[in-house]
Amino acid sequence: MIKVFQIGCGKMSKYLMRYVYEKGGCVVGAVDINPSILGKDIGFVMETEDKDVSISSVTELDKLLKETKPDVAFIATMSTLNDISEVARTCLCNGVNVLTTCEEAFFASNSNPVVFKELDALAKANHVTMIGCGYQDVFWGNMITSICSSLHRITKIKGRSSYNVEDYGIALAKAHGAGLTKEEFDKTIASSNGMSEEEREKLMKEKAFFPSYMWNVAGWLADKLGIHIVSIKQECIPVLCDGELESSTLDMNLHNGMVRGMNAVVTATTKENILLEIECIGKVYTKDEEDENAWTIYGEPTTMVLNSKPDTVMLTCADVVNRIPTVLKAPSGFLSTSQLEESRYIVRNFDEY
Repeated sequence: MIKVFQIGCGKMSKYLMRYVYEKGGCVVGAVDINPSILGKDIGFVMETEDKDVSISSVTELDKLLKETKPDVAFIATMSTLNDISEVARTCLCNGVNVLTTCEEAFFASNSNPVVFKELDALAKANHVTMIGCGYQDVFWGNMITSICSSLHRITKIKGRSSYNVEDYGIALAKAHGAGLTKEEFDKTIASSNGMSEEEREKLMKEKAFFPSYMWNVAGWLADKLGIHIVSIKQECIPVLCDGELESSTLDMNLHNGMVRGMNAVVTATTKENILLEIECIGKVYTKDEEDENAWTIYGEPTTMVLNSKPDTVMLTCADVVNRIPTVLKAPSGFLSTSQLEESRYIVRNFDEY
């Protein structure tokens, strides 16, 4: 039986852990930082019967990994590599493979090369693998490159994806500037707008560059397609409230003119003259808004794909769980799924793979 350790017991862990059990695996431990759920059985989070696994403090992670000896750890907490690096190090040092929903981990080498190289070396030294995956693995990655394989010539790849930050938890909401004033947003999240390549390289060396999600997707697409980025830029644009809007995740009311999220646009030119123009829109939704994922590959023939109302949370969690055989079979290191087999549906129990 595949043994999984859950790091982060927020909104996404409900599905991650349930899917593990339904595929014939088991959860042997779980940690979080939220004092209101510490000591509770994971069944409370999963909304199922008790599983005889209590949620412990993240400070006990090292001890618990040594006791439970899991095959894989799920890290479902924060969006940047800096934020998850310590728990990732703890897992890798204990010889535990890592699958993470951390968006930057999807292709971290093009935004935080210092920490990426540290974790890559640590994974190799302990003969384990770390992979970032989730919704972007399919809907911003493999689905797009599969469509590209049916075109004769490509001149531009344009993507646009929107999602409700309320569905993911407070860390992601804050990463999109939700709850800030326009002035606060401009000083923090939008500070990299118009940044020169030299300034960006300096921040990367200092582990201080903040990539939008599509920054890492651009690197992933280029790697998977075998094209070479020669210039890349991002612009983070605040999405402002038009009236009052309640946020249960932020536990506050957003007033007129406050930031409820952002539109992050990444543009990259390539040596092969294929333009990448991709954007993600994460915000606190109004009652009339819904998720959408729309991509157009321009060329011969120009082709469009539209996913209307995708359940981004459940799709993310299913991809992570379906990636368990991938991470167990992969070479050691901190790898991108662009270098691995495509995600596949798990029909039978894990142990049959």
